[in-house]
Amino acid sequence: MTYHPKSDFLRVMIERGFLADCTDYQALDEALINGVVPAYIGFDATAKSLHVGSLIQIMMLRWLQKTGHKPITLMGGGTTKVGDPSFRADERPLLTEAQIDDNIDGIKQVFAKYVTYGDGPTDALMLNNAEWLDELNYLEFLRDIGRHFSVNRMLSFESVKSRLDREQSLSFLEFNYMILQAYDFLELNRRYGCLLQMGGSDQWGNIVNGIDLTRRVLDHEIYGLTSPLLTTSDGKKMGKTAEGAIWLNAEMRAPYEFWQFWRNTTDADVGRFLKLYTELPVEECDRLGALEGSEINAAKIILANEVTTLCHGAEAAAAAEATAREVFEKGGVGDDLPTLTLPAGDIGDGISLAQLVVRSGLAKSGKDGKRLITDGALRVNDEPCNDPGRLFSAADLAEPVKLSAGKKRHALITLGD
Repeated sequence: MTYHPKSDFLRVMIERGFLADCTDYQALDEALINGVVPAYIGFDATAKSLHVGSLIQIMMLRWLQKTGHKPITLMGGGTTKVGDPSFRADERPLLTEAQIDDNIDGIKQVFAKYVTYGDGPTDALMLNNAEWLDELNYLEFLRDIGRHFSVNRMLSFESVKSRLDREQSLSFLEFNYMILQAYDFLELNRRYGCLLQMGGSDQWGNIVNGIDLTRRVLDHEIYGLTSPLLTTSDGKKMGKTAEGAIWLNAEMRAPYEFWQFWRNTTDADVGRFLKLYTELPVEECDRLGALEGSEINAAKIILANEVTTLCHGAEAAAAAEATAREVFEKGGVGDDLPTLTLPAGDIGDGISLAQLVVRSGLAKSGKDGKRLITDGALRVNDEPCNDPGRLFSAADLAEPVKLSAGKKRHALITLGD
């Protein structure tokens, strides 16, 4: 990156590693200097929560507001009905309107922790593209909007081309997705003066389409900016683990487990993640990321505390750190461990260790649970146990039982009414 921006926002994006590409650095920089720039990122409602993979985009919106501009969080109430085909091997399962609305309600909860909503010039807006997409008349849309799209060009975009090159089916429904997303940018520019769309680098083709459409229909100059698609240093997709996605909503992933995800960051990723996911000064991120040996563990705790404070609050971060110290340093139970409360009526003549391991979330299936136990990787109250069939009675569970899978994953089993 050789461009040296004058605006605070672009400078932060470049310095902290958020920027993959931009449609026009100089013109966007001038717009950012000359006034408040409304900018949006779209989020499709395919689940009840976003996960860590979306956190880089959420942090971009946060920095946008912190540097004096206006974030727009666009919920894809309309586009989720189609499904984004970008770089997917198959068509997304279609959701009902009720499922989509339910997912949007869940996703909205997390945004308010990162940006401030309101009526002020730099206050964030929460919008839903169903507002304009649901009302479209198909024939009018084809005539007024569809005529501006070249199928030849759409076929050349990498997100579509990669699917066709593998001879995987791309339905007409999905092919329309990029037209609808381009139309979103046009409508946001027309209704709210939105000048910038941001997204992951897999959205480049969709963003460019929106810019071209808006130029053709409204003769307005607008811009696009993408972030890199993040993988960890060992090549894994950001936000996904062996235990599943690291969700941002507390009811789908406990704050302690969220904290642990960041605490377990690979040494090589610490500096980069501090820049992207915290607001610590860049120099401090570089200093912490350069630490080695046992000192890097202190940097990982800072990373975990900073990210968890933003997402779940300072109390949750402090509780997670205290629990981690209790569990790892003192071999104790800890107050904030993920807890499975079993109704007494579920116990019957006893419940096996293998069942407890699965129900507590330490294993995905009975087969995985048995392998974990027989391999000697499971401890019960810090004592090794390799008998999957060991039964626990109601009396055994009268006091909380701690299960530990390896050194970093724990759960408490308690008895309820």
